[in-house]
Amino acid sequence: MNACSIPCNLCGGAEVSILSNRSRSGKPLRTVICQACGLVWSDPRPHEARQFYEEEYRLSYKRAYSPKSKHVLRAGHVALSRFEKIEQFLSSRKAVLDVGTGGGEFAYLLQSLGHGVEGIEPNRGYADYSIREYGLTVQVGFVQEAAFVPDSFDVVTIWHVLEHTEDPGFILALLRSWLKPDGILVVEVPNVEATCQAPRSTFHEAHLYNFNVVSLRRLARKHGLHESRHLISRDGGNITMFLSRTEPLVQDRYDASIPGNCEWISRIVRRHSNVRRHLTPLPYVRVWQRLCRSFQERRETSDERSGKALLDQLYAPRLQLHSVERHEEI
Repeated sequence: MNACSIPCNLCGGAEVSILSNRSRSGKPLRTVICQACGLVWSDPRPHEARQFYEEEYRLSYKRAYSPKSKHVLRAGHVALSRFEKIEQFLSSRKAVLDVGTGGGEFAYLLQSLGHGVEGIEPNRGYADYSIREYGLTVQVGFVQEAAFVPDSFDVVTIWHVLEHTEDPGFILALLRSWLKPDGILVVEVPNVEATCQAPRSTFHEAHLYNFNVVSLRRLARKHGLHESRHLISRDGGNITMFLSRTEPLVQDRYDASIPGNCEWISRIVRRHSNVRRHLTPLPYVRVWQRLCRSFQERRETSDERSGKALLDQLYAPRLQLHSVERHEEI
């Protein structure tokens, strides 16, 4: 049993176990798990969040202050896969908020499909690029400082952002306030139960919190959001959860503690080894996919087209299909 300097964001607990003392970069990073509910976080914080995400994060992970052509193309493919997950909520024109817009590829896809899209992005270089290149409406800054009228959006998306925040519960409550009563909040985060990555890559400085389905669902419910369903990616690496303000007809009494979740996650993390991982096809499939992606990106970006031109070509089939569907409805 160990003490923590940051109380649990879910249950307020202060009794933790240590899951890891190193980040994937090999630097010291103390990662703890709450013994009462199983929420996982970095304690103490590995960096000053404002400076890190405004100035250092993109340089650290992309080695660029604004997106390069290969980053645009890669993010464009991701945007198409994300759209497939939420397409059912976008059958008519919607007001959408995309939190953590990045280079703007996902927001641009939705805007091209006729939706009213607004974004939030703390990194000035990426935000300015998305505004200049795609004509997006983006507030440059952190989500907790954004200004929106309550009940403004039909759909709010937050893809791989919640784990970076210092107070994920507060962020969920804030997003709920901007959501229309019948709106949908889509949250995607890495899955702390994942074993598709190398064991040493499980925890790193950028992710201040780590969730599994149970802890994410319970944190959402604590702040007035209710799960309608969730998806787990094919490799087990990501959780996509669909949340709304609508309470189910039958629900259990809320309790922030989650008996057994700490033991469950701890067992998975401690059993995850290179030997076990290499006895599965995942590492070999990943290497092959990265190699194929690299060749494809080089081929498709060889003519040095603008980011908008790259995305327009990539999105064209999706936009044509959308046009046909709208015509058939008429």
